[in-house]
Amino acid sequence: NVIDPLDLIDEYGADALRMALLASTAQGRDVKFGPSRVEGYRNFATKLWNAARFCQSNGIGASQSLAAPAARMAVNKWIIGEVVETLAELDKAMADLRFDAAANAIYHFVWDQFCDWYIELIKGSFDEETKAVAGWVLDQILVMLHPFMPFVTEELWGALGDRPNYPLITASWPEPAATVDAGAKREVEWLIALVGNLRTAKNEL
Repeated sequence: NVIDPLDLIDEYGADALRMALLASTAQGRDVKFGPSRVEGYRNFATKLWNAARFCQSNGIGASQSLAAPAARMAVNKWIIGEVVETLAELDKAMADLRFDAAANAIYHFVWDQFCDWYIELIKGSFDEETKAVAGWVLDQILVMLHPFMPFVTEELWGALGDRPNYPLITASWPEPAATVDAGAKREVEWLIALVGNLRTAKNEL
């Protein structure tokens, strides 16, 4: 009367199963675990893969720095600040042994902030600053996500740049050496809210 994990791995992949289990480990909670949960994280891995390939096709590759690149554009300052906040949330959750909170923190950053908004906002404006910031953010994502989804992140780590004898599993934990820019955060979040409202109005029409 249980699900065979090997069947789930064959259908959805080991990373998807691993992430689904970790994200469901809330204390004092009975979880109705099933294939639909694992499928959702398979879709998450696919979304990350597509985002990385999109970046690569636009000249965005591996970063050469642990610290965040210098940024002048609000959208780039914003995404750097989102990395800083996500890292703090992830570190706290891991220290508290809240693996579900840690998994959900990196999940929502990747899906909501990076894939759904940052990539959308930088389309058509791939200057050198944006390429540097996007490559750095993508590297931070791979490092932070690696404990949860080791296989797809290691594959992307190698595909995004020439890193001889430097596999992701030995990479340093993020050290952004940056802070949240409150002005950039307000500006971009206002734009996100505006676009979201326009999309809602369009759908209702």
